[in-house]
Amino acid sequence: MKKMTSKELRTAWIDFYKKRGHVDIGSTSLIGDGTTGVLFNVAGMQPLMPYLLGKEHPQGKRLCNIQGCVRTNDIDSVGDSSHVTFFEMMGSWSLGDYFKEERTKWSYELLTEVFELPRERLAATVFAGNDSVPRDTDTAILREKSGFLKENIFYLPKEDNWWELERGPCGPDSEMFYITDTKPCGPDCNPSCDCGHYVEIGNDVFMQYERVGNSEYTLLEKKNVDTGWGFERILAFLNTNGDVYLTDLFEGAIKILEEASGKKYQENEDSTYSMRIIADHIRTSVMLLGDEQHLVPSNVGAGYILRRLIRRAVRHAKKLNISTDIFNKIAVYFIDDVYGEFYKELVNSKEFILSELNKEIQKFEKTLNSGMKEFDKLVNELSKKGITKIDGATSFKLYDTYGFPLELTEELASELGFTVDVDEFNQKFKEHQEKSRSTAGEFKGGLASTGIVETKYHTATHLLNAALKKIIDKNIHQMGSNINSERMRFDFNCDHKLTEEEKKEVEDLVNQWIREDLEVTKEYMKKEDAIKSGAECMFIEKYPDEVSVYSIGKISKELCGGPHVSRTGELGKFVIKKEESSSSGVRRIKAILIEK
Repeated sequence: MKKMTSKELRTAWIDFYKKRGHVDIGSTSLIGDGTTGVLFNVAGMQPLMPYLLGKEHPQGKRLCNIQGCVRTNDIDSVGDSSHVTFFEMMGSWSLGDYFKEERTKWSYELLTEVFELPRERLAATVFAGNDSVPRDTDTAILREKSGFLKENIFYLPKEDNWWELERGPCGPDSEMFYITDTKPCGPDCNPSCDCGHYVEIGNDVFMQYERVGNSEYTLLEKKNVDTGWGFERILAFLNTNGDVYLTDLFEGAIKILEEASGKKYQENEDSTYSMRIIADHIRTSVMLLGDEQHLVPSNVGAGYILRRLIRRAVRHAKKLNISTDIFNKIAVYFIDDVYGEFYKELVNSKEFILSELNKEIQKFEKTLNSGMKEFDKLVNELSKKGITKIDGATSFKLYDTYGFPLELTEELASELGFTVDVDEFNQKFKEHQEKSRSTAGEFKGGLASTGIVETKYHTATHLLNAALKKIIDKNIHQMGSNINSERMRFDFNCDHKLTEEEKKEVEDLVNQWIREDLEVTKEYMKKEDAIKSGAECMFIEKYPDEVSVYSIGKISKELCGGPHVSRTGELGKFVIKKEESSSSGVRRIKAILIEK
């Protein structure tokens, strides 16, 4: 196989497809656009979904790119040699153009001519068929025709070789594998095993069907191909026997950590684990802070994930007994030496990235030391009593007093053989919320009561939220509200004090929507369907399975308990009275409605 640097791999992938008529469409934002129900782009094909569903792409029918992605569902697995939170997908697409013959031929050429993998080491899987859709013999024949050995082509069931959504285009996929020197696990060993004999390289999805029912499929007139190969996985596979942290993507960060800690990478399991977590989490934090949407740490949504990554890195710096001052050095390495050439926004946002990173580190370090002392004291007392479970009240105290997220308490506990009563923590958290609302005189939706005036103010908060997104930043969301018969108060995430011009633009836009007398409608639907429809919500897990969704014309769609007016024309004139800081990273607007 051919050894490649990360830059050589990027160039090889894009050049291969450009020679075959593809256009490099570049990478889009890492932050989800709200239409898919996920916080981040988790796959290279995700931003292209409208075009895979039939919309015409402005750059043509043959596309390619290397797309940045973020997945945090297995964040606790980071620390081994292969898991990362930020990764890149090398992708190529045919939108109603070429199909299986060209795709299988090119995949084999990539494997053998570009990556120089020997034919006898390659394996492929194809869809075995079921009662609804026939076996994908076409792809099996074409895999063999392209160069794969017949004995290395395997038919696997739907759970292994099929791609689909609840409705729309779908079809069989065909994965490619490298056969390692690891012995097969038995006579029936195949690429679906996790014994290590087969290592996945890439995947070709053939969207030739449309799902029209639970098990009903019809053939599509316009067929698509979606190809996705993991950049870090291929790079590690070609160069390091699978350890992504030994590639040139991470080598500078690991060197900084080795020098700071006085420890060598891979000489000690615990220190290696912490080095990987710090390197990965700082890399992902840099990419999120430097994204075109400029995500910042917060207590909700994507911002909470960013906060968790930074704070987890801080804790592992303490475990290595190193200063978090080197985080800036690691961040600069990723910006200047690794990704700045390919993600220009990182270079343009360098000062912002370093500033926000430092602010979050300093904020957490203030409470971490005192919180760790409290935690150590707690586990010592429990150990003396032979207790290995931390109750919910205690874990909530760590959260409320010392800023420890539940996940941090769980991680600390697990390392010492303890568990945490998560259900009791959630109950304490719920009781705290209810008590806070009661103290503040708040009811559902932040209303102090549900009279006519309060109902108008409640609808106005939705308009204000939409206006802030449009004028200030599309990543703004509500952090809290309080409404009474005299005024509304609205808290939102924002990294700066609004200028007079910004306040006027927001105020003018809300009043424009009021003058347009937009209809306010309400729908009941399943929570999952609401998210897929693009409805905005925070703390989705707190909502029941069936939710109400309020829409104001086409400018606002939110999960909400109500109540609302029936048309925006009922609100009168909207006036911002004050804009101020509520807490770090959170601004507050106080506004009134004046009768016309």
